[in-house]
Amino acid sequence: MSKPIYIALAIVTFELVISLTSPAWAGSEYVWGGKLDLTRGVSTIEGAGGGGLVPWALIAGNETKDGVGGQVSATSLQTHNYGLTAYSAAIGAWDRVEISFARQDFDTGKTGGRLGLGSGYTFHQDIYGAKVRLAGDAVFDQDRWTPQVAVGVEYKHASHAALLHALGSRRADGVDLYVSATKLYLDRSLLIDATLRLTRANQFGLLGFGSGPRDTYSLQAEGSVGYLLTPKLLVGAEIRTKPDNLAFAKETQAGDLFAALALNKAVSLTLAYVDLGSVATFRRQSGPYISMQAGF
Repeated sequence: MSKPIYIALAIVTFELVISLTSPAWAGSEYVWGGKLDLTRGVSTIEGAGGGGLVPWALIAGNETKDGVGGQVSATSLQTHNYGLTAYSAAIGAWDRVEISFARQDFDTGKTGGRLGLGSGYTFHQDIYGAKVRLAGDAVFDQDRWTPQVAVGVEYKHASHAALLHALGSRRADGVDLYVSATKLYLDRSLLIDATLRLTRANQFGLLGFGSGPRDTYSLQAEGSVGYLLTPKLLVGAEIRTKPDNLAFAKETQAGDLFAALALNKAVSLTLAYVDLGSVATFRRQSGPYISMQAGF
């Protein structure tokens, strides 16, 4: 692994050790829940707390600094030629550390036959993530201009390594590093997030990582903006740039328009219209997105 990855893993490990040896863990009782609705975010397609496509600096789960929490989600996205389903779970501790896992299934449908893979051919990917809040508090720092800031790491393992190599990918495993800054303006009902990601993933990693001529990390930009129409309904948009590594299939940026509704303290529903850009030789891969999340 490269030096930036070692540094990120060291930071996450250090923060976990500090948290597990803190007085909150050693002596006090857990406090379940306590966050305002939707201030944990929802679940990204990669399992981290945030929007649908972009991780935020917010920590998954309904816990405050005095407890632990978590969330699970099931997501479906259907484009013109493909289908993506994702299942994820995340644990948040003291509103500071987040550990997540996601399983993605990318169904090529009838397009798989046209690509020579076979109708209904499905790629799979497992994603193990960790996120640490480094500074700021999106809710309680309302009188400050500084955002909540977190760093994250995602280890991704894609299936069908031999096929991915045949398609031009260098490897089936990869690591993404990201830093997110999220600012919540409660008096304006506004949320803004900016994320920078170091990655060499092809189509989020579903088509492997890197290629023969392009096997270095590239810096990608991601962002979200949301507006609370009511305390339980957040609407907004996201954008995410991606590397363009594979020679056979140009890759372009992704984006969405979303609405997240808190049905109660535990359950939320996210509906969106997502545009993944070009995917495996097909342009304008867009369609409806639905995700159910349950948190505690």
